[in-house]
Amino acid sequence: MNLHTLRRDALAIFHAGLQAVDAIAAIRRHVSYRDQKLNIDGRTYDLSRRGHVYVVGAGKASAAMAQAIEEIVGEDKLKAGLVSVKYGHAGASLRVIQAREAGHPVPDEAGLNNSKQIIELLRQTTRDDLVICLLSGGGSALLPCPTQGVTLADKQRVTQLLLQCGATIHEINAVRKHLSQLKGGRLARLAAPSRVVSLILSDVVGDDVSSIASGPTAPDDTTFADCLRILDKYQLRDQIPSAVLKVLQRGARGQIEETPKSNDPLFRGQRRPQNLIIGSNILAVEAAKRKAEAAGYRCLVLSTLVEGETREVARVHAAIAKEICRSGNPIPRPACIISGGETTVTIRGRGLGGRNQEFALAAAIDIDGWKNVVILSGGTDGSDGPTDAAGAIADGTTVQRARLKGLDPQRFLRDNDSYHFFRALGDLLITGPTLTNVMDLRLILVG
Repeated sequence: MNLHTLRRDALAIFHAGLQAVDAIAAIRRHVSYRDQKLNIDGRTYDLSRRGHVYVVGAGKASAAMAQAIEEIVGEDKLKAGLVSVKYGHAGASLRVIQAREAGHPVPDEAGLNNSKQIIELLRQTTRDDLVICLLSGGGSALLPCPTQGVTLADKQRVTQLLLQCGATIHEINAVRKHLSQLKGGRLARLAAPSRVVSLILSDVVGDDVSSIASGPTAPDDTTFADCLRILDKYQLRDQIPSAVLKVLQRGARGQIEETPKSNDPLFRGQRRPQNLIIGSNILAVEAAKRKAEAAGYRCLVLSTLVEGETREVARVHAAIAKEICRSGNPIPRPACIISGGETTVTIRGRGLGGRNQEFALAAAIDIDGWKNVVILSGGTDGSDGPTDAAGAIADGTTVQRARLKGLDPQRFLRDNDSYHFFRALGDLLITGPTLTNVMDLRLILVG
């Protein structure tokens, strides 16, 4: 297999993974409606009674998910709905449910307005109603409604600091939950006593429903004290807004009500919220594996739980590629190594990029000169960091081609400027908004 074939196959394998986690298809696999009875993964909701169906939600895939719900349930049974989506991700055909755009990854005024309208919808619901909550990656930033005493600007500042310092998504969400009126189970509390079911596309390692979109309908086992420990871990106490620190300290002293925990009556009994994962990273990885095997590759899935600093994870993947070339381990050529999960970038430079593009750049430096090796890293949501790229593709000639154009790969890596590096080479992975999101998909192909 030559380099052209490897690059072509890498793109085809990545797109096969995307198709497996299509949001509309995921809803249809788990939701059906017949004779006024809505069946969601074995649990039946009788819609023949006087109650109504409300739809709320947030995330990059929530507009597509809302379209599927409208098509399955029908417009007559839907009372009202609103989902908050990232700018450019509202491309769905909707009649009853509104899809309104807002900022991501840093929340903005539009997201705040969307959240307030969702709260107003929830206040209209009664015990006879069903609330369907549609959640996907990006939901945390797209559902901002700060707790009393905290402004949107305060939350924006905290989010930026946590993103820049390399905090994990679990740590970021723990803080978000304790500064929010909707996250950490508080949306479910607002919707009570209505029945609540959440359909969730997971963008979190391990598919923890309390972390996806910061768990609006799931119990939260983190505490205000945990939030203070996270700030100390990254030495952020002196940088965050004083209003935020005051809220977290008051909460740790028991002066502000905690988020609802797993032993809360809200999450016990027959009327407890149903939280259902309808799509995850492993589905994308397994579909990519099937596509690669059909193309003649020997495949190995490393893990769907990969976390850590992007550059270090990239070097490990590059080392595996070189080991395959040298010894045929862990699998002989033609080989396809697949991994999923989500890494983090500690931002030190002033460039533009995202974790997948930075992964590809760090890997390109390590595989420089190695023949018939291709590495691709892409976000399944189609947007990597604050860019229009999903990721990038690199091979053993990437560094050489860059130097011929006068580009220094190490300088671009130091400046976190992987976007401009790969744009100059024509090696950005551009998909546009995919209207789904199940973390990242990384491929190593060795011919």
